[in-house]
Amino acid sequence: MQTAEALPTVEVAQKLGLTADEFDKIIEIMGRTPNFTELSIFSVMWSEHCSYKNSITYLKTLPRKGEHLLVEAGEENAGLIDIGDGLACAFKIESHNHPSAIEPFQGAATGVGGIHRDIFTMGARPIAALNSLRFGNIDDPKTHHLMKGVVKGISHYGNCFGVPTVGGEVYFDDCYQQNILVNAMSVGIVKVGETVSAIADGPGNPVLIVGSATGKDGIHGATFASADLTEDSSQDLPAVQVGDPFQEKLLLEATLEAIKTGAIVGMQDMGAAGITCSTSEMSAKSKVGMRIDLDKVPTRQDDMKPFEILLSESQERMLIVCHKGQEQKLYDVFDKWDLECEHIGEVIEGGELEFYAKGELVAKVPADPLVLGGGAPIYDRKYSRPAYLDEVEAFDMNNVPEPTDYVSAAKQVFGSPNIVSKRWVYQQYDSMVRTNTRTTNSVSDASVVRLKDSDKSLVMTVDCNASYVYADPNVGAMIAVSEAARNIVCTGGVPAGVTNCLNFGNPYDEGVYYQFVNVIKGMGAACEKFSTPVTGGNVSFYNQSVTKDSTEPVFPTPTIGMVGVMEDNDNHMTMDFKEAGDVIFMLGEPRNDIGSSEYVKSVHKITKSTVPHFDLEKEFELQQCVMDLIKDKAVNAVHDISEGGLFSCLMECAMPNKLGFVVNTDSKFRKDAYLFGEAQSRVIVSVKAEKVANFENQLKGKSVEFTELGRVSNGDLAIDGQDYGQLADWNTLYNETIENKLEN
Repeated sequence: MQTAEALPTVEVAQKLGLTADEFDKIIEIMGRTPNFTELSIFSVMWSEHCSYKNSITYLKTLPRKGEHLLVEAGEENAGLIDIGDGLACAFKIESHNHPSAIEPFQGAATGVGGIHRDIFTMGARPIAALNSLRFGNIDDPKTHHLMKGVVKGISHYGNCFGVPTVGGEVYFDDCYQQNILVNAMSVGIVKVGETVSAIADGPGNPVLIVGSATGKDGIHGATFASADLTEDSSQDLPAVQVGDPFQEKLLLEATLEAIKTGAIVGMQDMGAAGITCSTSEMSAKSKVGMRIDLDKVPTRQDDMKPFEILLSESQERMLIVCHKGQEQKLYDVFDKWDLECEHIGEVIEGGELEFYAKGELVAKVPADPLVLGGGAPIYDRKYSRPAYLDEVEAFDMNNVPEPTDYVSAAKQVFGSPNIVSKRWVYQQYDSMVRTNTRTTNSVSDASVVRLKDSDKSLVMTVDCNASYVYADPNVGAMIAVSEAARNIVCTGGVPAGVTNCLNFGNPYDEGVYYQFVNVIKGMGAACEKFSTPVTGGNVSFYNQSVTKDSTEPVFPTPTIGMVGVMEDNDNHMTMDFKEAGDVIFMLGEPRNDIGSSEYVKSVHKITKSTVPHFDLEKEFELQQCVMDLIKDKAVNAVHDISEGGLFSCLMECAMPNKLGFVVNTDSKFRKDAYLFGEAQSRVIVSVKAEKVANFENQLKGKSVEFTELGRVSNGDLAIDGQDYGQLADWNTLYNETIENKLEN
């Protein structure tokens, strides 16, 4: 082994993101002081991004088993559920926050590319993409720059790659001003039994690298994602990868064709930590080692150092372990698609990774201690209730005056950037490529993608109101899961599984860790209730704004990606009112509650208030009721009440078909709470007048409260007899607010 270099010290280890105790543990594991290349390997594999060292203790408490689950969380690159007819759905969501905050176009683009690779590495063809985006103040030029770059990056990669972007969400809050969040989700389809695992069975089997050449982009990207963003983080641009969607399209087709040859033992994409991660995780899973010749790795730059090749996160690359003697089958496939396919090493006995350069052994490390479940450190951090929750709990709606002008208040709420249409965003995405998207020309609470040659569809959504989670991490996380399930149910589907992207501040902050622990508890309880096991996902810590004067974490943002199954496409339900004269009902109980609503934030400028009322059992009963009503064709339109409350929900039902509504509130409740409050477990439905009696009879045997609100009109907008103006004006407010702000 090379010994000419000076052995690194604890100070070097700390610069690489390791602690002094971790450096000592590495020495203990190896029985000697590692050289710089070896220490670099440990630094990326023991980073938060790769090791989950501060989160795995609690992640393991989440429900991981379910009726339709084929792969448990952590076993493969993505979750896998059985959707019937011999098909399985692979899906996953991950973050690309820090790269997007520094270089928004490439940061977001490579996030999209990376999550799709997780899907097709398993042998599944991606059929849909979704995303969840969080930005700072929409009136700030910096937000304009970041938002335009992120959306362009997502649209460029997804549109060129040829997978429709079918849904998502966009929120704005000052807490994301410096540290934006970019969470990308991919959903794919594969025949049951035809998936590929990330294993390396069989000493003597060749190890191949396929796809793009390796460059210096993305070096120490995993470490970069596991540290705070600061005012100087723009200097870390080499940690941001560069993507090529056309190359990924070739890699997708070549990979799926290569799987059919039967020559592949195991395969893993090269995301975080590149060659280091793929070699160590595949070896550890199969309890073998690998001997890798770094000189055989195709590179884009001359004279790349061994640690640069090992840590590079260059995109569009895969590591394949091939059955010995069948290499030519794979060479032929990848040559057909004009892609590199190089034999760079072999699987060996013993469980150690040996990396050679110029004929010399430059690093020798045991695979198992690098990965979770081996010797990687696991921490259970101290946590304490953050002081801001005292202010939250002190909120009293009785101290908040009711509006003197309800039409003006409604415009402030409905015109909030968090509620108005994100048309400016989604019009840049190709949602129709592959022609399977059912929700392009209809409006539903969740996205629907049909399965060809089947009467079924997949229903999918991403959801999280981080303001709720900030107000109460436990209940807010329950609401995030419940709203995702509610959106799927209101669209005609049955929830089947969850992937999550857990975005938090620094885990060493006791208040942040308190949020994390309680989010996991709330999420777990809701997932158990809805029988939606957690199939995997991503934890992203260190999301906070750090300046010379302060450190401010983002709101705890546990983004829920959920997939459901629509067994019969005839059950597809939309939110739009269909016909004047239809009767409007609210299912669920109204409350005197304005906590954490857009109303209390936009009209009264209150930033700390209690979480909206929520009862998990009531939520479950409501969703079961809605499922039955849709199956029985008892309702014409269904839309859940969420941000903006009842008023925003009614407007979103009215606008698509240029219909209106004439409704009344209930004097037992404060009018602002009734119209703008965001108490959970409520849904708006419209019913044909001649079906009302049947509708009411169906509900009488259920425990779900319902209220007749009024009727769908030809265009009039009236509440309690007051005229709310012209639908066209509300439509302009809804559709043009984002565009107008971004143009200024």
